[in-house]
Amino acid sequence: MMVNEFMTRFNDISPKSEDSPAGLAFAISSYFLWGFLPLYMKMLSHVPAAEVVVHRVIWSIPIAGLVLILLGRTQDIKEALTTPKMLAMGCVTAALISVNWGIYVWAINSGHALDAALGYYINPLFSVFMGFALLKERLSRLQWAAIALAFAAVVVLTIDAGRLPLAAIGLTVSWGFYAFFKKSLPIGPNQGFLLEVLILSVPALAYWGYLGSTGNSHFDTDMWLLLGCGVVTSVPLMLYANGAKRLRLTTIAILQYIAPTMIFLVAVFVFGEPFGTARGIAFPMIWAALILYTYSMVRNREQ
Repeated sequence: MMVNEFMTRFNDISPKSEDSPAGLAFAISSYFLWGFLPLYMKMLSHVPAAEVVVHRVIWSIPIAGLVLILLGRTQDIKEALTTPKMLAMGCVTAALISVNWGIYVWAINSGHALDAALGYYINPLFSVFMGFALLKERLSRLQWAAIALAFAAVVVLTIDAGRLPLAAIGLTVSWGFYAFFKKSLPIGPNQGFLLEVLILSVPALAYWGYLGSTGNSHFDTDMWLLLGCGVVTSVPLMLYANGAKRLRLTTIAILQYIAPTMIFLVAVFVFGEPFGTARGIAFPMIWAALILYTYSMVRNREQ
């Protein structure tokens, strides 16, 4: 494949009504990278989550900018920054992804990686519920059963802990709405990501300046790890954004199982997080819900 042809396909911004091979490759790659992300974030467990998010934002800008320069689409960013509608939508998605990043980093670095896995397991079912609530999509009995099982699993965890699994719910809701609005953002996926981090760079730089002035910055001691946040943040997210533009929302929902499964395995077998009775009940309920949901989708496609 010639370079120009690849760039054209990589930058295709029109949403797809059918799945494409390129979309599958982009999305699967992004989920595998996200599955390994906890290992990187754990090395920054001594750095506050807010500071990690700041560097995820700042060091994503040069990478995302370089991609757009190579694609020759920098004009799109200028138009987005001067178009109130696109700028407003960018602010919405930027706010959602920053919240998601903050919760995720905190969960991994405070010993709640299993909650992160739970949140991303529930997310496909939350996307289905959003389709019903916001897009008036009809759900089958199996899909309703899957949603009910997921809800019951959250109840089990809530009763056991005496509180809601807020990290899991926060990740589910923030990522679910991010994916929903991201698919409707009237700009290419790569341009959209750069727009988001440019918007977030204003508060990020201000907070970094505050940390430096108060002597609380970790950049001097952890420079390379914090610089690397740009790579581990921008690469999978841009791959995901490109995949989402080329895949149906239902396909994206199925592929989301990859990342939480890897996070789950890392949390239990690498981080050694406790997997007690309540989780031993709740997680199989979630897995059963996902099996029901997947089966219902496959059956609907075959009809």
